[in-house]
Amino acid sequence: MKRSPWWSVVGCLSLVLSLGAGCGAESPQDPQAPEQSRAALACSTRITYGDRWIHPANHPNQYDVASDLVTWDGACINEGSNSYALLSNGWKPYFTGNNACVLALDTDCPGASACATRVTYGPAWIHPANHPAQHDDTGGRVFWDRACVNASPNSYAVLSNGWGPYFTGTNACGMSFRYTGCGGLYQNPVVPTDCADPGVIHDGTRYVAACTSGGAASAFPLRVSTDLVTWTSAGSIFPSGTRPSWATGDFWAPEIHRVGGRFVAYYTARHSSGKLAIGAATATSALGPFTDLGRPLILDSGMGMIDATFFADAAGTGYLVWKADGNAVGQPTPIYGQALSADGLSLVGTRRTLITNNLGWEGGVVEAPWVVARGGYYYLFYSGNAYYNSTYAVGVARATSPLGPYTKAGAPILATGGGWVGPGHNSVVNGPGGDTYMVYHAWNSAHTARVMLVDAITWPNGWPAVPEAPSAGSRPRP
Repeated sequence: MKRSPWWSVVGCLSLVLSLGAGCGAESPQDPQAPEQSRAALACSTRITYGDRWIHPANHPNQYDVASDLVTWDGACINEGSNSYALLSNGWKPYFTGNNACVLALDTDCPGASACATRVTYGPAWIHPANHPAQHDDTGGRVFWDRACVNASPNSYAVLSNGWGPYFTGTNACGMSFRYTGCGGLYQNPVVPTDCADPGVIHDGTRYVAACTSGGAASAFPLRVSTDLVTWTSAGSIFPSGTRPSWATGDFWAPEIHRVGGRFVAYYTARHSSGKLAIGAATATSALGPFTDLGRPLILDSGMGMIDATFFADAAGTGYLVWKADGNAVGQPTPIYGQALSADGLSLVGTRRTLITNNLGWEGGVVEAPWVVARGGYYYLFYSGNAYYNSTYAVGVARATSPLGPYTKAGAPILATGGGWVGPGHNSVVNGPGGDTYMVYHAWNSAHTARVMLVDAITWPNGWPAVPEAPSAGSRPRP
């Protein structure tokens, strides 16, 4: 494998932000050097440490910024029960546990590379034939959830890109990760407060998320982000005093979509008749102000209707997909699809049943649809089973036509794990770098709130996967 072009030993460099991992003396510049020469050295490297990093005293940040170019060869050195990395400027960040080094290096210095990962294997790694190096380099983002599978007498790990390195002995998996040019690291949850049923889109300039609000006076809080990681509050779809007059409460599952030249917010609310219904409101901006249709878009006197989502087919025709709330009355829960008018405010054509709850893991429910067109298929992501416990999970089905027939993958692609319970009700968006990401909720450890998580989607063999998720440790940023 080729070495990263960043790998060079450049001596100890000065700290620009924070005080952290310790450094030798700064290399002084010649005060008589030409201004142009000094300016050529005016660059820096942001060093982001993984979640197992042992913070120095009085150092709350998870990163340092050092002057000039800082590199690391990816080797993680075990020392007692911990480990450390030796950076090119002499710093020695320590991490809890053996083979626990995870670092992201991002620089504005000349020679910066595109996003790449170096995986450095621990001493128990079994080298493949003709592979003397202790590491592998690959473009893009590769990560691992630290699960080690025993296959007597050895053990192996499965990385996010499908690699399966083997190690001598049981429970012997050990790897360190260096990310260069990937924009740093993040850790779930990205929204640590209640944000159930996150509907997330990119409106052309930023990501916009809308979340369930239940009976709150302001319906459907909005948040914005440029990177899917750092989110800022941005009002509500219906601020206090502006909730639609036909709705009495239970404001659930909002999604904002661009339909034609404006935005439509589709949502669920309790109609004055007592039935759950699907509403719609329009705005020229994804942040509103929104004007409600003034009546439900879908209201059925015999069955509640919830969880609406929108997608457009290859020809630009819009479709609405939603769930019949059969589980509330002991009946199946079909997910329906139907074409929409050009303005997205009325149904046209014939309603079709896309899927029902007919797999064991789905229990009595399939709900929360989201449809993505990719590679000649329409992929229907959905959630199944009981939202309030560990049985809740995400599945997927696909079809070559917008309204099916859809074929399910079978087993869920995202389930309880990593310390997160009941992951589900997801959106699918492209990250800033173009890769696909799932944004979804899961219960926090106290089971008091459904917080918002983000994890990468891969597409092996024509089906989506969410490898090593739900994630709890540090990951390269989208």
